[in-house]
Amino acid sequence: MKASIVTIGDEILIGQIVDTNSSYIAKALDRIGVQTHEMLSISDDKKHILDTFSNLQNKVDLVIITGGLGPTKDDITKKTFCDYFDDELVENEQVLNHVKELIEGFYKRPITQLNKDQALVPSKCIVLFNKMGTAPGMWMKKENTVFISLPGVPYEMKYLVENEIIPKIVKEYNRPFIIHKTILTYGQGESLVAERIEDWENNLPEFIKLAYLPNPGRVRLRLTARGENKEILEKAIAENVDSLTKIINDIIVGFDEDETIEVILGRLLNQQNKSLATAESCTGGKIAQMITSVSGASNYFKGSIVSYATETKISQLGVNAETIKKYSVVSSEVAKEMALGIKSAMNVDYAIATTGNAGPNKGDSVAEIGTVFIAIATPDIVLVEEFNFGQPREKVIDRASNKAMELLQKEILKNLQ
Repeated sequence: MKASIVTIGDEILIGQIVDTNSSYIAKALDRIGVQTHEMLSISDDKKHILDTFSNLQNKVDLVIITGGLGPTKDDITKKTFCDYFDDELVENEQVLNHVKELIEGFYKRPITQLNKDQALVPSKCIVLFNKMGTAPGMWMKKENTVFISLPGVPYEMKYLVENEIIPKIVKEYNRPFIIHKTILTYGQGESLVAERIEDWENNLPEFIKLAYLPNPGRVRLRLTARGENKEILEKAIAENVDSLTKIINDIIVGFDEDETIEVILGRLLNQQNKSLATAESCTGGKIAQMITSVSGASNYFKGSIVSYATETKISQLGVNAETIKKYSVVSSEVAKEMALGIKSAMNVDYAIATTGNAGPNKGDSVAEIGTVFIAIATPDIVLVEEFNFGQPREKVIDRASNKAMELLQKEILKNLQ
């Protein structure tokens, strides 16, 4: 099965909001073996919507549309549906009762005609009941394509996808199996990884595809197998992951989409009952943000000092002013003192410190732009490494943050051996 996902709304096209609905829907479809063929964002314009529907007709099995179902005049999806399907709007009693209960019972205000109009749906549609809001979803079929309209409000869309659409697709359609396995690597770029695994990649079965998903400092390798026999797919994926691991075991830090390095670090620290703090200069709190994005991080992460200014390094972390004067604020010596300072201040087992020139200007240092020193303080030693991550500024920050996490993981694993 193939699907197209269409988001309707001028606010998306002008960059006022970011479309997160499409990625959520695509992931949900992928879990049940439906391949997303394309994603489109179009304006709140009747002709544009109709042309899009016509262009997708019979090219895909499903067209899932979000947006344009609100009560105001600029929300035109329902009326456009009627035009495309040669239909008319009728009042749905179940939806009307729900709207009344929500407006009068929950919000404690009189229902308006605009609210009542939310219960108007095309007479030929299958209503997808929306318990989370006033706008129902709509399921309509024309020739070989099903058109599904959903509200653009994310939590309403998610409710309908999980409780109405996915169960209905599973019940009514035969679908192939799609099996994914993601391998997370750190420390080597995409081209170098590709060179190391070229022979392995060339010998993959035809039904397994490999995708490289690079980010600064890390590369995810995603294996995807499609077919009718789930057991065969899972066995083939497992065998090929095993052979890949033997080739690049030195840079693999985890598996699966959610197994990011911050998740892995959190698990290691929890298992060892160890604590962590960070002192960040050039990374500006990025490392702390990555760590705290993991649920339960408060069990091991004690805090961070973003010592962006030179005087903050001295006053808050105890870095010696003479060290800065002698070696420069961007130096291994300062990184080491930052790491020891935050480790002592927070009374933790491990600490990360970063100092560098992210650019575009040098600031208080003579070090080249892109230069970053990363210090890792362990219960026994302080490791400091120097890197040059080039430019632009965003790349330096991202690569430094990822490299710091990688270095910390390696030091923790050393202490486990």
